[in-house]
Amino acid sequence: MIARYTLPEMGAVWENRHRYRLWLQVELAACEEMARGKLIPSKDWLLLKRRCQDLLRKGGVDPERVDFHESLTRHDVIAFTTAVAERIGPVSRYIHFGLTSSDVVDTALSLQMLEAGELLRKDIEALLETLERQALKYRDLPTIGRTHGIFAEPTSFGLKFLGWYCEWRRNLERLDRALDGLRVGKLSGAVGANAHWAPVFESKVLSRLGLRREEVSTQVIPRDRHAEFMNLLAICGCSIERIAVELRHLQRTEVGEVLESFGKSQRGSSAMPHKRNPISSENLTGCARLLRAYALPSLENIALWHERDISHSSAERVALADGAILLDYALNRLNRILTALDVRETKVRENLSKAGPTVFSGHVLLALVKKGASREQAYAWVQECALGSFEGKGEFLALLGAHPEIRKRLSTAAIRELGSLKFQLRNVPAVYRAALARARKKRPIRRKGR
Repeated sequence: MIARYTLPEMGAVWENRHRYRLWLQVELAACEEMARGKLIPSKDWLLLKRRCQDLLRKGGVDPERVDFHESLTRHDVIAFTTAVAERIGPVSRYIHFGLTSSDVVDTALSLQMLEAGELLRKDIEALLETLERQALKYRDLPTIGRTHGIFAEPTSFGLKFLGWYCEWRRNLERLDRALDGLRVGKLSGAVGANAHWAPVFESKVLSRLGLRREEVSTQVIPRDRHAEFMNLLAICGCSIERIAVELRHLQRTEVGEVLESFGKSQRGSSAMPHKRNPISSENLTGCARLLRAYALPSLENIALWHERDISHSSAERVALADGAILLDYALNRLNRILTALDVRETKVRENLSKAGPTVFSGHVLLALVKKGASREQAYAWVQECALGSFEGKGEFLALLGAHPEIRKRLSTAAIRELGSLKFQLRNVPAVYRAALARARKKRPIRRKGR
């Protein structure tokens, strides 16, 4: 991912130096279990352990040395083990003993993706705090709801944030499920038959790394696990875009209900000094398109030839890192937008006022049906009054009260009550109570030991 969209902590997870540190940790865990089984003499194990730990403390294997050896061997894992051997000497003969490349690469990749997932989890938790805070802040601000971009019925401005809050709670649960699916490794050899190490040995090594054994692997961990994670990123991208599109529409000149923050030195257009554009929300819409795109190769990576081919490798080198880095960036940017969002309450109320009382027509329709009118009759009567108000024949509620058929069934007081914000929004507090109670009761799945 380009530096512009890479935040330091997430970027560090996907650096080559860190990837090689994880490779060495996998190798060292296997050696430790071999030492426990007396397959490595105690003296050699102590020396190997000391030198590997010293290498890890000093930052691990130099990626440039790995690159050099790979330019000769055309094999990244052999290049890595050669670079390790340069640093720790003859005792390195135990490194990679009885393992195939994917044993190390795939197991370390699980650790790497779990690290990235934990950072994404923190991002989502921070976003949830912001969404809950904004939902409560604007709970009692009435606004006009829109369907098809057209005035529909009044709603609570805070319900926008509350709906997003609930969606991101679901995304957090999806992330936890995806991460649990990635908490596996494999040391089952070249075709998954455990030809060199028994499953018991494999499980013991992986437990040292906080992983479970893949029940039945080939040369690789099955890619449906990785696809679930990448599709989670895509869903999160769509959830981000859902918010971004709403904010973009609300910032349109003729709507003007919210504004993104705008710095004193910020410029909106190189040619038009008056412009204040929704660039952050538009940026996030673009990010979402990429996150969706990264999901497709992860699905295609599931079907590999026989016990493994390498067609997934190039796609994963790009998509896994870029997807995690980009979502991390997008979540942080979205949180900043929402934290500093300027909700122009006066404009919100002004637009609601423009809608007029015709937006309460649904209540009058139902009340007439309750009084014995057919739905078709009631609809026609209410529509007649609504169209009359549009044509300047009078105020909607007054026309309802003057309509002979409606007047027979509904009193003026009843019509006024049906045409009030208090009646329209009477159930909003219950929606809040139910949504927040469920969210607070249901705790997310957490990693063991955390």
